[in-house]
Amino acid sequence: MSANLLPMKDEQRISLIQQEMRERGLDAIVCALPSNVLLLSGYWPVVGTSMAIALSDGQIMLIVPEDEQTLAARGRAAEIVTFRPDSLAHMTTAAEAIRGPLRKMAAGLGNGIRHLGCDGFEATEPVSYAAMHHYGEALPALLQYAFPSSNLIAADDLLMQLRSSKTPPEIHNIRIACQIAERAFRDGAHQLRAGLTELEAAAIFRLPLSTALLDFPTVERADGFVSCMSGANSALAAGAYARSRTRRLEAGDLVLIHCNSYADGYWTDVTRTYSLGAMDDRRRTIYAAVFAARTAAMEVIRIGAEATDVDRAARGVLVARGFGAEFKHGTGRGVGHSAISANALPRLHPQSTDVLNAGMVFNVEPAIYLDGYGGIRHCDMVALTINGPELLTPFQCPADELVMEP
Repeated sequence: MSANLLPMKDEQRISLIQQEMRERGLDAIVCALPSNVLLLSGYWPVVGTSMAIALSDGQIMLIVPEDEQTLAARGRAAEIVTFRPDSLAHMTTAAEAIRGPLRKMAAGLGNGIRHLGCDGFEATEPVSYAAMHHYGEALPALLQYAFPSSNLIAADDLLMQLRSSKTPPEIHNIRIACQIAERAFRDGAHQLRAGLTELEAAAIFRLPLSTALLDFPTVERADGFVSCMSGANSALAAGAYARSRTRRLEAGDLVLIHCNSYADGYWTDVTRTYSLGAMDDRRRTIYAAVFAARTAAMEVIRIGAEATDVDRAARGVLVARGFGAEFKHGTGRGVGHSAISANALPRLHPQSTDVLNAGMVFNVEPAIYLDGYGGIRHCDMVALTINGPELLTPFQCPADELVMEP
């Protein structure tokens, strides 16, 4: 299996950035959060010390650590300036190291930057490395130093809107991240067996994520997170996070595998729940309800549909089948530039005011969680195109494909 990430020149993304900036009267935007740097430039920073600047004329500029220059060159920046966050000559912080290069780049832009947008406020940020730098309160001070005559404006709403609709090259790259996840699920499912701990099962599914570069040679960085929750533990997957434990899988278990894979900053959110052994009538009833809710949600997804209607369609099926109280979260949310963010648009939630537009990528995850028995969640990735919804994770969909020999 092999696929190529598209070069991130992406004129449509540049046009969308310009349009949002014009509507909000911004001359430039400076972003330091890695997911926003990716959004503006097509380059996903590693340690979080890079900055991207988007100008109203469509020009993209980057300031990056020296050892990330080759990664930055894969993006669409017209100008890349490097700096050294540390050296043996002296000890410094990233904010101090970038201060001079940022001021020099700003000076080269003249006095035309009167209204300057920036990020760095409340955000859910996917992890790009073992530790990731955040400028935090240092960012406004840096920008005021580099752009002393500019009016600094929070641009979080603007960036959220930009992230909500993906361009065709971005959807292509998310599709590759989904293909990596598919390989992990297919390989891992064949190795599930009684006696494995949840920790061991999760490791089996995760390995193909970290070795994906062997089959996807144009991807620079790939990996992800996988959790396994089995038996009664799988009912706990309704919570805000998943956690693998030392419990050993047993014949007859439900085994819920949750995966967030990434390829160069583009993320997935995929779940499959396996039956370790043949299903009895009760289990078939639960699986049938989840898949019927999935079908109902997919039938509502179209351009112009209200996100709350998608949730209502899935939830209505589960209510009608007696499982309404056991569906304990929204039907989905935006995915792509982040993996798990409750506020990523669109929010498929009972109280959502969002409307579905072309380019949106999100998950659809109907579920039933029965305390003391187990949980069944089937989470797919969907891209909404001008031709309708595209299922990005079309694997292990009939319930019978989720039955594994114990």
